[in-house]
Amino acid sequence: MLTTLDLVVLVVYLLGVAAFGIWSGGAQTSMSDYFLGSRDLPWWAVCFSVVATETSTLTVVGVPAVAYGGSLTFLQITLGYLAGRIVVAVYFLPHYYAGQLETAYAFLGNRYGRLTQGAASITFLVTRLLADGVRLFATAIPLKVIADTAGLSISYFQIILVIGVVTAIYTLVGGIKAVVWMDVVQMLLYVGGALAAIGFLWGDVPVGWWGTAVEAGKTNLIDLGVDHSLGRWFTMPYTLGTAVVAGAIFSMASHGTDQLIVQRLLACRDKADSQKAIIGSAVIVMLQFALFLGVGLLLWAHYDGASIEALGLQRSDEVFPKYIIEGLPAGLSGLILAGIVAAAMSSLSSSLNALASSSVNDVYTRLFGQTLNDDRGVLVSRLLTLFWGVVFIGFAGLFQDSNNPVVELGLSIASFTYGGLLGAFLLGLWHNGTQQLDALVAFVVSIGAMVIIIFGVWHSPTEGWLFVLTPSDATVQAQDLRTIGWPWYTAIGAAINLTVGSVLALRPQRS
Repeated sequence: MLTTLDLVVLVVYLLGVAAFGIWSGGAQTSMSDYFLGSRDLPWWAVCFSVVATETSTLTVVGVPAVAYGGSLTFLQITLGYLAGRIVVAVYFLPHYYAGQLETAYAFLGNRYGRLTQGAASITFLVTRLLADGVRLFATAIPLKVIADTAGLSISYFQIILVIGVVTAIYTLVGGIKAVVWMDVVQMLLYVGGALAAIGFLWGDVPVGWWGTAVEAGKTNLIDLGVDHSLGRWFTMPYTLGTAVVAGAIFSMASHGTDQLIVQRLLACRDKADSQKAIIGSAVIVMLQFALFLGVGLLLWAHYDGASIEALGLQRSDEVFPKYIIEGLPAGLSGLILAGIVAAAMSSLSSSLNALASSSVNDVYTRLFGQTLNDDRGVLVSRLLTLFWGVVFIGFAGLFQDSNNPVVELGLSIASFTYGGLLGAFLLGLWHNGTQQLDALVAFVVSIGAMVIIIFGVWHSPTEGWLFVLTPSDATVQAQDLRTIGWPWYTAIGAAINLTVGSVLALRPQRS
């Protein structure tokens, strides 16, 4: 049961975050200082910040749920993440540092022109709003469940408002320095909470639990997918081939073309530090996923393999919050709840600063041809941070019904755009003959194609690949339809972009 001590720990954490974030940010005298920390942040802090940025509440409560309901094969995806980030370090970062760029999309501006840079930036803004606005709401779900269990009458919007306001305050005042240093603190907090949970779970699980888990297939790490047809294999997101190949391409997009991550890499002191930060983040993510999968495996042993329904829950990602309430001593429950909030705040603060950065550098200054002096630049940057903070809170507050299907859409929205973004960058790097019109048309076509593919392409074990928009429940049950595994979406989108752009580049008499 949640106690007064737990609530005190949570409140003290929120107040401490705001105070430390403002202090760590220091004085901001220019846009470079505000958005890039004067390019003087240590690589290890940036490394931790990258990990914290890509870690949301969904990771903290969702990855244990994966292990509870399945096995450890989810860890295979980290092999692809490592491979993809090595490519980013070796191939993308030298291009970024050679041009002393302010944002990832400035490369497209230099290569093609303002319209391409603006299109990529606006796509990033919409993607971040959808994905992280929904993540902010998702954070409120376990906290609301916990509050209800404790007899506290707190609405989803009240939770969203508190988290959003506190995060916006230190991000607005301290800029990227505050974001990075708070990410370091928040990462240590949620990892420490997971370690503490493992410590208590280890003392509770029955003797011989590991042997039982092995017999039940819970400890499987590798899934080759060889017992399935080739068509069905592409619908399985965590087979080894999909994890390594598609996971690597996804990581190239998320860490090589998304301003959310690239902004941190550009804040390092030099290219070598940036490369250490990005590769180091892959290793830490691998260890972090293993840690949270371990929590899920121990929870399975602790509850003796009981089904979600038998535990009185509706969703598997409620298992860890249930244990936090019922199985941990007073004070520690509050600390782990603070860790859940920390994961949300690290993602939100990073999004706010990245959105403001892209809005100023890619849209305001490039599309409108406006040059800002230092004082006005910092003021505009802070106003845009405040604007995006209000938008995030308002957008997240729209999802009062946790069963709203838009939640699932928002959480997977990057699948629609990452392929187009990665393809645009690769087209600019690989094909010297392409011009702005080629890049723009290929970008729009690839995103439009992915919407059709994600919603309409299904695989049936009896009929093979089908195109069925919004299949009925009866159709799904009769045919056992499955969509393409999500890691492949980025690869498909990038391939479409490169193909269309390369074909357009062959047209004659271009101006």
